[in-house]
Amino acid sequence: MSAPEPQPDGLPGGLPRRRSFFENTADMLRQEGARAGIVAVISTVVFFGGGFLLVVNSPNWPRVRDQFFNPDDFRESWPLVLDGFWLNIELFIYSMLTIPFVALLIAVMRSLRGPAFFPIRLLAVIFTDVFRGIPLILLILLLGFGVPALDIDGLPNSSTFWGMVALVLSYSAYTAEIYRSGIDAVPESQRSSARALGLTQWQSLRHAILPQAIRNVVPALMNTVVSLQKDVALIAVLGVRDAVREAQIYTTRTFNYTSYVVAAVLFLAISIPLTRFVDWYVARDRARRSQTLV
Repeated sequence: MSAPEPQPDGLPGGLPRRRSFFENTADMLRQEGARAGIVAVISTVVFFGGGFLLVVNSPNWPRVRDQFFNPDDFRESWPLVLDGFWLNIELFIYSMLTIPFVALLIAVMRSLRGPAFFPIRLLAVIFTDVFRGIPLILLILLLGFGVPALDIDGLPNSSTFWGMVALVLSYSAYTAEIYRSGIDAVPESQRSSARALGLTQWQSLRHAILPQAIRNVVPALMNTVVSLQKDVALIAVLGVRDAVREAQIYTTRTFNYTSYVVAAVLFLAISIPLTRFVDWYVARDRARRSQTLV
């Protein structure tokens, strides 16, 4: 049996090969022509160069540079802000692992059919409406300060814990609607066919509906991960010594804002790779769907 012939622009079997940035750029130049490529480069240089010159030639640029981009303050505040940033990473990981399961439970509760499940559907609707309607920062304040003040035996009194709970509840409400949109997008015939085979309503959801629904909404779910990574910084309003709080403490002590730039750099170091990974995954998923349709 002979080996499959390699495809001119892909892998054996017809699967698309991910093209590099330089290949895509070369294709763009070939399609639009060398003149268009030169115009694009010149316009980009003029746009960003003009913006840079406008900033550095502004009257207050020396003062702003010393207040926000001071190298000495950057080096001094870096270890402090980095120590607080590990707490942001920890909260992000715990929240990211918890939210999909809570949201899926809410989405399933809301997708149950029949009058007997009306109280469960109503509870899911109330959960979604309440925690989507309360601004996240306000929810963090309410839970982070309110619940520990109750001093109930058996409940944690940590503001950090309840700040994370607020993140989980708010994001679970939004994510549950993403799951529900995926469930609603599955053709009704799939549910009817499963019930015709003798499966219960839960078995139909588990084996026929949810696998298709989750696969359809994975790109949207990954975008919420990028947003969550940034919103964990809101926990600083509780006084928790995360990256933002450490930057604020340094600024209060030195009257210099470079520590906030340090915090911004640390968050960008996580959010930009996450964003690029989401873009890659979405493009890969779109290519797979196109191959399936063909």
